Amino acid sequence: MIDVLLDTLLDAAKLIPFLYLTYLLLEFIEHRAKEQTEALMKKAGKWGPFLGGALGAVPQCGFSASMSNLYAENIISMGTLVAVFLSTSDEMLPIMISGISSGDIRAWSVVKILLVKILLGVVVGFIVDGVARLCSKKEKNIDIESLCHDDHCGCEEGNIFLSALIHTLKILAFILVVSFALNTVIYFIGEDALGNFISSLPIVVGPLATALVGLVPNCASSIVITQLYMSGVISAGSMLAGLLSGSGIGLLILFKVNKNMKSNFAVLGIVYGSGAVIGIICDLLKVTF
Repeated sequence: MIDVLLDTLLDAAKLIPFLYLTYLLLEFIEHRAKEQTEALMKKAGKWGPFLGGALGAVPQCGFSASMSNLYAENIISMGTLVAVFLSTSDEMLPIMISGISSGDIRAWSVVKILLVKILLGVVVGFIVDGVARLCSKKEKNIDIESLCHDDHCGCEEGNIFLSALIHTLKILAFILVVSFALNTVIYFIGEDALGNFISSLPIVVGPLATALVGLVPNCASSIVITQLYMSGVISAGSMLAGLLSGSGIGLLILFKVNKNMKSNFAVLGIVYGSGAVIGIICDLLKVTF
């Protein structure tokens, strides 16, 4: 067990510089571009799903939450919100970038996963808006003044170096817990036995389960799913299902600010269903990244 702990600490220590530099860059982008991004989304119109899918993939703190607020006031469409939720990468991107340095994943694989999430978000978003137009009702009035701004995470305050450090330490702590738990299981059970057990499960179980985990409204879900995938414990389909359905705190904020529960559950169902179905298809086709 001492060896397991030491290996976990050593692996985590190797990630620190890469995590910090990644979060520092993301903090810089967020401070410079957050307001412009939200303004662009308000003007997106019918191209909302395209912009939502593209911009959602950039890990901006609170972006999915902001889009939930805009949707609640009918400023963006349901398809745009779905595109944002499906493409949102949360903690996936920083962890995978760190994984490149340790050899856990290839750079091209990260690029492909990100592009697939964006593409699927855009496609599903346009489909949702297309169906919505066929069943269109009278549009609501836009009331920007009533928009809820209580979802701020506080990342925009203070200097970016401190914010990046705090974010790095928080994520590193969670990675340590997940990695230690995973390494302990592998230590006692063995990699071959664990792999055989997972491969013996029905092919639909993994994506259905990880898509459900992805709905957990915090960074924990994306960290766990990303770590399990890079460790070879879950398939590409299961990974994609969980990371597609994972939208950070976006869904939580949606249920908080939008009084139309029917609409909220529709978004929830579309996001979960899209992630699960796409994950199952990937596993059936034996897709790899």
